[in-house]
Parts: sequence; structure tokens; C-alpha cells
Amino acid sequence: MKMDRRSFLATASAGVVAVTAPSLVRAQGSGPIKIGEINSYTAQPAFLKPYRQGWELAQERANAAGGALGRKFETLFRDDAGKPEDAVRHAGDLINAEKVDLLSGGFLSNVGLAIGDFALQNKRLYIASEPLTDALVWAKGNPYTFRLRCSTYMQAAMLVEEAAKLPAKKWAVVAPNYEYGQSAVKWFKELLKKAKPDVEFVAEQFPALGRIDAGATVQALEASKPDAIFNVTFGGDLTNFVRQGNTRGLFEGRAVVSMLTGEPEYLDPLGAEAPVGWIVTGYPYAEIKTPKHVAFREAYKAQYKEEPKLGSIVGYETVQAIVAAVAKAGSTDTDKLTAAFKGLSFTGLFGPIVFRASDHQSTMGAYVGKTALKDGKGTMVDWRYADGANYLPSDDVVKTLRPAG
Repeated sequence: MKMDRRSFLATASAGVVAVTAPSLVRAQGSGPIKIGEINSYTAQPAFLKPYRQGWELAQERANAAGGALGRKFETLFRDDAGKPEDAVRHAGDLINAEKVDLLSGGFLSNVGLAIGDFALQNKRLYIASEPLTDALVWAKGNPYTFRLRCSTYMQAAMLVEEAAKLPAKKWAVVAPNYEYGQSAVKWFKELLKKAKPDVEFVAEQFPALGRIDAGATVQALEASKPDAIFNVTFGGDLTNFVRQGNTRGLFEGRAVVSMLTGEPEYLDPLGAEAPVGWIVTGYPYAEIKTPKHVAFREAYKAQYKEEPKLGSIVGYETVQAIVAAVAKAGSTDTDKLTAAFKGLSFTGLFGPIVFRASDHQSTMGAYVGKTALKDGKGTMVDWRYADGANYLPSDDVVKTLRPAG
């Protein structure tokens, strides 16, 4: 199936009938609906370049279909360079000087938490696209913050489902030493011990984000003689870890369960050095044959001359969520938009997505499979889509994890 970008936009407009239906279109000023998007573009380009491309494709689609409320969408992008203080400064400028209608974005968990706190203090809507920390929607959740991407808890639960099938009893873990890595390890350990009470964790390594001493890390893990390893490193840290692990034989005869490693942003740079047989979460972009995904992939390739990455999906779906919420609210008023996001549902590229009213977490899922080598590069095989709705705690449990609101 081949579809160029123009055909995709024309066909896709049928999917946003709710946005452009006459009963919902009403003038609220002649200016655009302005979104303030804050992200770590220079600090994490592997993910965020495709993220922005996916975002821009979705915004073009929405505007080609007439926008919402008789207005087009406009995004003001800001780069926080991976620094929470810069993100907060940009948020203030976007709200006070640029008069944006809502905030979105965030990649690193500590940055997302900083923007979430800003949203609470200033009573402005924040749609967190990527930060994976559970605190964003649970311990530090607030009435104005919602999150699209499936969290560390959700991905840990997906991976534990597979890890519990392994004969391994002695586990070692390696993760970046900040909120995301700590949270991922916490939930993996807790959920795996619940599934298999006889497992034990014999080593933990928490290298600084972006500054892993891969040789020392691999040596420390090897010294503990684990049966299996849980890895949470990504980006350049993952590349260095894999290379040193291959060189020193760390992975020989051991199972590895790894969060995010199946995402092409992180798998592609490994080339022929990509690990084989790791259990991972990721995005098998070339293998997903649903009509909606095929149309998106072809349109994305036509516009950007490259395959989509997982970041492309996250950027695209964030815009889709915002468009759907504005249509549901019939307004850009913060309180009305916040109410609209509670229970908001729309059909994403992977399937249905719902923002839960109880914790403001979406049910967007992830693909779980194994790594393999094909034509000299890493890929995912034996994959399945794990619907995020099946990997979240109940509303009753959420009440014990999240403050009111």
C-alpha cells in the first residue's frame, strides 16, 4: 500500500470529523490556538527530532481539516536543553508573554516534573508527551497535568510478564541514576518478586545519565554472576553498555530484559552490534500492517525521507490528543480543557487511547518482543502490542498513590 502525504491528509481528515462538525465549530477569536511545546531538543535529538516531525505532520493534518473552533493550531517550540530550570523559564514566557492556550512536551522525567509543578502553581494545562516517571501522575499528580506515553510502571509490568517466564532466579539491574531509572527499577523488582517470590537481586548499577563508565559497570555486573539482567539505559549510555558487554562477554548465556531498547532511536545506532534475543519494549515500524499505521508511515516517509521512530508516534499522538480535547471542550478555556481531558478517548495509530479520569494517565500501550539482527541491523521479532489499559492499577489503588485532584 502506497500513499503520499497529500493523499494521507485528505484521507485522514475523515478521522477528525468530530473536530470540524458544524455543531462544534464556532469562532473564538480570529487568532490561532497556540500550544507552548517545551522539550530537550539539543540534549536528546535522537528521539526529539522525529518527535517534532511527527508533531508537525499531525498539526498539518489537523489544520488541513479545518482546525478546531474555526481556528488553526500553531505551536511555539522551546528547547530546555535537558534542564528543569530552563523548562520552567520557558513555561513562564510562553504563558505570560506568548499567551499560549496550553503547555505540552517534556522528555526527561525531572524536566516533566518541573513543568508539572509549574502547571499546578499557575493553574494551566500541561500535556506531558514523553516523561515516563510515575510521579507525574501519581505521587506528584495534579489537576492540570496529563500524560500520554505509557509510564515506567506500565512498561515494567509488560516486561515482567515475560521475565517471569524465564528460569532465572538471580537478577542484576542497570539504570540511569535519576527519576526514570530509579522508578523503572523499583517497579520491576516489586512486580517480579510478586510474580516469582524466589527471585533475588544480586547487583545494582546506577550510572549518571549520559556519563556511564561502561567498562566498570559491566565488570561490576559480571562479578555478581547473575542469571539475568534488567537494563534501563538508553541513548549513548545503551550503546556504550552494549559494546562493552559484548566485548567482555557479559550477555553470553544470560537473559536480558530491557526497557526502550526496541525503539529504533536506540536500536539503529548499534548497527551490527545490536544484541540478539533481548526481551524489550519498542516499535517494530516496518512490521505493523494496520491500514492507519501504514498510511502514517508512508506519509511520514514521503515528507521526511526517512522511516518514523517511536518519537514520531509520540509527537503525532500528542497533537491528536490536543485536537480531540479542544473539540470535546468546545473551548480553549483551561478549566474546560482540563475537564475534557478526563476520560478523553480517540483512536491512535496503535489503537484506542483513553486518558483516565482517576490519574490522568493515557492507556497508550507499547510493543513487546525480542531483538534480532536482520540485514546487518537490529530489529524486533516475536512482538505483540500490549494495550496500556491492561497494565495499570485500578482506580481504587490509584487513590492510595495520588493526591486528590
